[in-house]
Amino acid sequence: MILLPAIDLYEGKAVRLYQGDYRQMTVYGEDAAAFAAAFAAAGAQWVHMVDLEGARDGTTPNFQTVARVARAGALRVEIGGGIRTDDAVSRYLDAGVARVILGTAALRDRAFLERMLAAHGARVAVGVDCRDGLVATHGWTETSAVPCEAFCAELERLGVQTIIVTDISRDGAMRGANRTLYQALRARFAMDLIASGGVSSLDDVRALRDAGLYGAILGKAYYTGAIELKAALEAAV
Repeated sequence: MILLPAIDLYEGKAVRLYQGDYRQMTVYGEDAAAFAAAFAAAGAQWVHMVDLEGARDGTTPNFQTVARVARAGALRVEIGGGIRTDDAVSRYLDAGVARVILGTAALRDRAFLERMLAAHGARVAVGVDCRDGLVATHGWTETSAVPCEAFCAELERLGVQTIIVTDISRDGAMRGANRTLYQALRARFAMDLIASGGVSSLDDVRALRDAGLYGAILGKAYYTGAIELKAALEAAV
């Protein structure tokens, strides 16, 4: 299983939100790229980046920060947040990003999703952000009427290779990953599944690895010192 340490971006800073609440933001560093360098030094091969402003507003204000990390070449970058146009996808991929994550646009604009899959294949992933079993959108500020599992089924039908599934209730809460959810999704779908939200111990990492997940994202637990990155990388293998 790959482990992806996370950098959530707001005004170029590395921050974390509590359950997606922009009013509950903690700033961990002014230079997000410095965290990426530290991840690489610890042995990480991937970094998961989210443009929080973009996710909320449908823009890409942190593009230059993401591009700087991608062009450094030390880590493979996946980026989500506000990627809702052909141009945004192309700009990120041209800047050296390995994988873009579509969220709101994948749910709201099926033709756009199909077009991006046809053009870029496995370099396009989809984020499935779940709140009370329904898909949340627009940086988690809105909740749709679409059940998460039904959305996953549609994504698999369309040929999506990688999905990043977040249990919003666990995000930033240090309550542990929703292992039951990920085990159920892994049993039902053949797509590569990345778990996001609530990974707060090495036991979480091992449980997700043993469940056969493709990847897991490490966020707040790293920034608070609850999990040492090198140990988590070793536990994921």
